[in-house]
Amino acid sequence: MSQPIPFTDFNFKLAVVQELMYGQGLLPKFRLTNYAFEQGFTYDAWSVEAVPEALAYFEALEVPAELAEKITEIAMDGGNQIYLEIAPGWDGEDELFDVDEFADLRHFPNLKSMTLLYTGNEEALEMLRARGIDADWV
Repeated sequence: MSQPIPFTDFNFKLAVVQELMYGQGLLPKFRLTNYAFEQGFTYDAWSVEAVPEALAYFEALEVPAELAEKITEIAMDGGNQIYLEIAPGWDGEDELFDVDEFADLRHFPNLKSMTLLYTGNEEALEMLRARGIDADWV
């Protein structure tokens, strides 16, 4: 197995993991209910806050570098499975999962399309488009 991708922005990593784990099935699926049972912790299933144990799981998760080429599209949406596994009651109305840093683009040469959670950062859209990525807000 190759080295893991060294992500700069955790939320960018989550967007990539969403695609690899739940979109393409290339990483084992994480289910908060199962993980909580296995690890012996409880959480508020209606909380809009991130469950610390779920965050820790994804922070520790290594994404093998050879999977980077599989990423051609990133579609961030408030209803993405990964967000609901981390913050089960999250409604998409805050900035919990916004991407602030795009240095991680360097790892994904085949990325052609990106739908971002709305931040109002038009500079980010223009930068993505200048790199040949079809980018827009949800």
